[in-house]
Amino acid sequence: QVQLVESGGGLVQAGGSLRLSCAASGSIFRLNAMGWYRQAPGKQRELVARITSGGRTNYGDSVEGRFTISRDNAKNTVYLQMNSLKPEDTAVYYCNLVDPTNLVYWGQGTQVTVSS
Repeated sequence: QVQLVESGGGLVQAGGSLRLSCAASGSIFRLNAMGWYRQAPGKQRELVARITSGGRTNYGDSVEGRFTISRDNAKNTVYLQMNSLKPEDTAVYYCNLVDPTNLVYWGQGTQVTVSS
């Protein structure tokens, strides 16, 4: 059973930084694509960043240049470094795993709140 556990959310002032972590278990981590998505109240869930098993990355337009996704296969963990945070980055952030058979798994989410 695949499990994803996010951590690192919290309250930060605009312009500040946070780093989210997502620890995965129950799968061969290095084979999976990993991602971060977010959902603000009243809005659809949107892509923040993705990283393939080979390390290729892509980002949502609104976070390009400010956020960085990375992975540590030895620790079965994916990270999201968020810099220059804005109030509009406020959302619940979800970790996502896509296994080699294209099954998708989600974490429980972690709240990020950016005050102005």
